[in-house]
Amino acid sequence: MKSADKTTPVKTSKEVDERVIVDRIFKAVMAQRLAPKTKLSEAELCDTFGVGRMKVRRALLLLSNQGIVDLQSNRGAYIACPDAKEANDVFEARLHIEPSIVKDLVDYDDDRNLAALRDHVLSEKRAKEEGTRPEAIRLSGEFHVKMVAATGNDLLTKIIRELVTRTSLIVGLFGSGRGTSCREDEHEEIIRAIENKNKEKAVRLVTEHLVHIKDGLELKKPTAIESNLSNILRLAD
Repeated sequence: MKSADKTTPVKTSKEVDERVIVDRIFKAVMAQRLAPKTKLSEAELCDTFGVGRMKVRRALLLLSNQGIVDLQSNRGAYIACPDAKEANDVFEARLHIEPSIVKDLVDYDDDRNLAALRDHVLSEKRAKEEGTRPEAIRLSGEFHVKMVAATGNDLLTKIIRELVTRTSLIVGLFGSGRGTSCREDEHEEIIRAIENKNKEKAVRLVTEHLVHIKDGLELKKPTAIESNLSNILRLAD
């Protein structure tokens, strides 16, 4: 009896489509479990998710369109690897957009959005208290996406989602450990300033927050991170 081909999916599931694969890889990048330059083997992805190559290829194409995956001709797919210039560009873009978003939130009168942000910060705090660092990192990045989503602007939310994902890649590559992750107390202070209708303070806090993360990077010394693709993606629920 012949042994099973490694490229054959271990199972098939009608529920698993490219969106599941995209979401799992996205969450792993947000949690800094997947390092820049990690090769995304089609065969390993097929085996991990129990799907055929077409679904994997559609997922990789979607991730490429989001700037998360780099598709290289005749070489395959890799987690994108920002350089120092792109890192600076990403933070410059966020520093242009997020302070303006905070100004808008101060003018909005929707307690439900602020309540959702407060609940999110509590989730961040619980993740840190429980020692689940990857989950805490992912939630910290998602706070910024939820903050923009609270304005109801879908296009800006999509842009910030991509910028935050790129930030996770950048921190994974260049992070020095000196304040390159969000602290929940900073998020709490931003929410408090918005609640108090203190526009100037809210803008100052979100600006300082982003600068604090950027200042923790060592752009001349990228860090290599080893990744076990299959194990990481099975954990990234």
